[in-house]
Amino acid sequence: MFNIIEKFLSIDGEGPTSGELATFIRFQGCNLRCSWCDTTYSWDKENTSEVLTAEEIYKYIKENKVTNVTLTGGEPLIQKNIYELLELLNSDDNLKVHIETNGAVNIGPFKNKFINNISYIVDFKLPSSNMMDRMDFNNLSIVESNDVYKFVIGSKEDLQIAYEIICKHNLTSKCFVYLSPVSGNIEMQEIVEFMKDKNLNKVRLQVQLHKIIWDKNARGV
Repeated sequence: MFNIIEKFLSIDGEGPTSGELATFIRFQGCNLRCSWCDTTYSWDKENTSEVLTAEEIYKYIKENKVTNVTLTGGEPLIQKNIYELLELLNSDDNLKVHIETNGAVNIGPFKNKFINNISYIVDFKLPSSNMMDRMDFNNLSIVESNDVYKFVIGSKEDLQIAYEIICKHNLTSKCFVYLSPVSGNIEMQEIVEFMKDKNLNKVRLQVQLHKIIWDKNARGV
């Protein structure tokens, strides 16, 4: 059984399928407490809207008739029995599944087991999050061409450290690389100027479409 904060059909606001329809499953519970988190409501069990089995989640996904699926949270990969749900999703060749994971969980065991249609959008939390010491650096060598590394930028210091990590690990040769600004903490123009100054080829500035289309605090969109 899974504690679900919300499930909904919308467009992917970020990631490789940004702008495309997707079914979202938001799980309750996270092992981090980022300073700028915009889904703090997913932390607490009392905010659970329903408790569903893996089969019920899969049924909801199929009823929507949308091929993109985003598992998010909270943190999907710390959910008890998550392997059961991933087995179901991985066996369906009609689905494209993105797991949004916070960077504190080693994705290696999951990548070894689920190789069909599941890819990973891995956050890297930088100093402004107060969670950088919780990052699993093994993920930097595990990601593959269909995966994403998303550096969440909240300050100039964050930008510089992201740049150093991208270069040190040659990330742009391994996976998609995004810079994602923390709304209200840093201007997107500043990130663009930094990208120009550092000649950051194959790195993308990511704009969260759902916060442009709807109110930035809206849920279920």
